[in-house]
Amino acid sequence: MPHRELVESFIALVVQGKYVEAIEEFYAEDASMQENQEPPRKGRALLVAGEQKALAALKEIRTLGAKSFLIDGDRVAINWLFELVAHDGRSFQLEEIAYQLWRGDKIAEERFYYDPGQRKLA
Repeated sequence: MPHRELVESFIALVVQGKYVEAIEEFYAEDASMQENQEPPRKGRALLVAGEQKALAALKEIRTLGAKSFLIDGDRVAINWLFELVAHDGRSFQLEEIAYQLWRGDKIAEERFYYDPGQRKLA
C-alpha cells in the first residue's frame, strides 16, 4: 500500500520531467497504462518505450504540477497539469486524472482520464 511520502517521491520525479525514470522506478514489471477508453499497454518495458516515443514526438513536455492527489488504501488519484509543446512551437495544456492501483510500493495499473479535446495546438 502506498504511503504519502512514496507518492510524493513519484510526483517529484514527474514534476522534474523525469518521466522515463519515474516509470522505471515506480512501476511494476507487469504494470499497465490506459488512455481513457483505449486498450491498456502492458509491461514496464513497453511503457518505457511508449513514453520515449511520446517524448520524441514533442519538442517538450512540462509538468506544471500535481494540483492535488488522494490516497485511499492501494488506490491513488493524481490531478496533473501538463504543457505540451510541438516541434513547431505550438503548445497546449492537458489536465488529467491519473487513477492508479498500487501493489506494495509499485504502480500495477494506471488509467488516465482527460478530455481529448484539450489536444488542440495553439
